[in-house]
Amino acid sequence: MNAISRNTRTLVTCCLLGSALLTTAMANAKEWIQVRVATEGAYEPWNTTLPSGEIAGFEPELLSNLCARVQLDCKLQAQDWDGMIAGLNTGKFDMLMDAIVITPERQAIVDFSRPYAATQGVFVSATPALIASAPSDTVVKLDGDAAHDRPTIEALKALVKGKTIGIQSGTAYTDFIEKNFADVATVRVYKKSGEHMMDLNAGRIDFAFDDVTFFASALQNPDNQAVHMVGPKIGGAIWGPGEALAFRKSDGDLKARLDAALTEALADGTVQKLSQKWFKADVAP
Repeated sequence: MNAISRNTRTLVTCCLLGSALLTTAMANAKEWIQVRVATEGAYEPWNTTLPSGEIAGFEPELLSNLCARVQLDCKLQAQDWDGMIAGLNTGKFDMLMDAIVITPERQAIVDFSRPYAATQGVFVSATPALIASAPSDTVVKLDGDAAHDRPTIEALKALVKGKTIGIQSGTAYTDFIEKNFADVATVRVYKKSGEHMMDLNAGRIDFAFDDVTFFASALQNPDNQAVHMVGPKIGGAIWGPGEALAFRKSDGDLKARLDAALTEALADGTVQKLSQKWFKADVAP
């Protein structure tokens, strides 16, 4: 009888404790109504700041669609790229949307949604001889395996040897350029992609490397008419699963809601439609 009583008391205690923990968790859970979303507002056509101050582009339009699906009031805020992840983790923002490529290093400090895009990188130049030497008419896929990737990397090394390459800081492309080309070329790092475009046009650098979608938009600007893509467009597993929303690791409930919205938006063709509108290509993963 005593043993039964002890077991009964243990069961009751466990149930009461479980109920208390559940009640506490429910009390501490955030009721998501308004969500602060950081974006650079300077990475056209993904996101760009209009003269009115409004932030427009592929991501703001997709964000509006996603948040409407899950009844969230999402407010975009412009933030320099360099302070974006730190601002998220210190509570300045609740979510990031800025063509952020999923990488293992970033996954260690933030959580990601499922990808909503998967794009390619490419070199551009304003020097006629360099443009003529390597037409950009092919796509290659790199997977991060040295033996597999070596022929492409070596061909590109020969192209950029002794030259200066401009790259935006803190991106997946930054690591790629510094790892593979810093031994044969000078790498100049910029805070914003628009800055390396200015130096390219001014002849202060020979190449810039960035996302194909960024260049496809930037090269439509008459100020960049001398700039052309050079060499192959580079895609594949080397860039990771793709671009995604970023969240604090403590906000799994918010991530789950946006993942559900993204699943719907990919299934019903919304992402593909917006991709064609802004990029003139389907970048859906």
